[in-house]
Amino acid sequence: MRGKIAIFLDHPRISTDGVNGLMNALGSHYSYKIFTRHRNHNENWWDDVDIVAILGGIGDAQTFKVVMRNHVLPIKNYLARGGRYLGICMGAYWAGSHYLDILNGRDCVQYLARPKTDTHRPHAKNLLVKWKGNSERMFWYDGCSIVGKGKFDVISTYPNGDAMAGFQGRIGLIGSHPEAEKYWYDDYTWMAKVWPGGERNHGLLLDFVDELMHR
Repeated sequence: MRGKIAIFLDHPRISTDGVNGLMNALGSHYSYKIFTRHRNHNENWWDDVDIVAILGGIGDAQTFKVVMRNHVLPIKNYLARGGRYLGICMGAYWAGSHYLDILNGRDCVQYLARPKTDTHRPHAKNLLVKWKGNSERMFWYDGCSIVGKGKFDVISTYPNGDAMAGFQGRIGLIGSHPEAEKYWYDDYTWMAKVWPGGERNHGLLLDFVDELMHR
């Protein structure tokens, strides 16, 4: 067992699909506990947590204010004590300046609005990215670019060169969905035949989380 991950769940705003995908990708290598917007934990709850994970869903700024109101300060205190943060898609956005505001000199913005983007629509697609220099296809649904001049260890880039995934200290962010499973693709007629195979992307996610654990 490599560590314990506290996963935030508030379906459909933070979807069970993402939570299940993360657990399936990481398998039995990690243990987990779930927290929701309905519980206001004391500081001791975080004592055995190695990573706090916030994943994707259908939320926005107003969603953040509603579902995270009990957890902003505890999460920030946890990170200040040396904790780690994993944000995927919306969870990556929520690391940015309008939300948790835990980045230094970087922010998370819509990739589709960036210069030279290869898409201007937010719907699901099997997006081409570079991951540690290798071409990969990943499920994407209005994910973010991580932009700015602050130090950021880039792991993956979009076709326009923007950072799609990487680390700033003990914060790990991913704009696409390496945790995606086959049924995610099957839900869209234009995606059903382009499933890249879960073993590949799930392995990349496991490596990413392992690297975060060693920071």
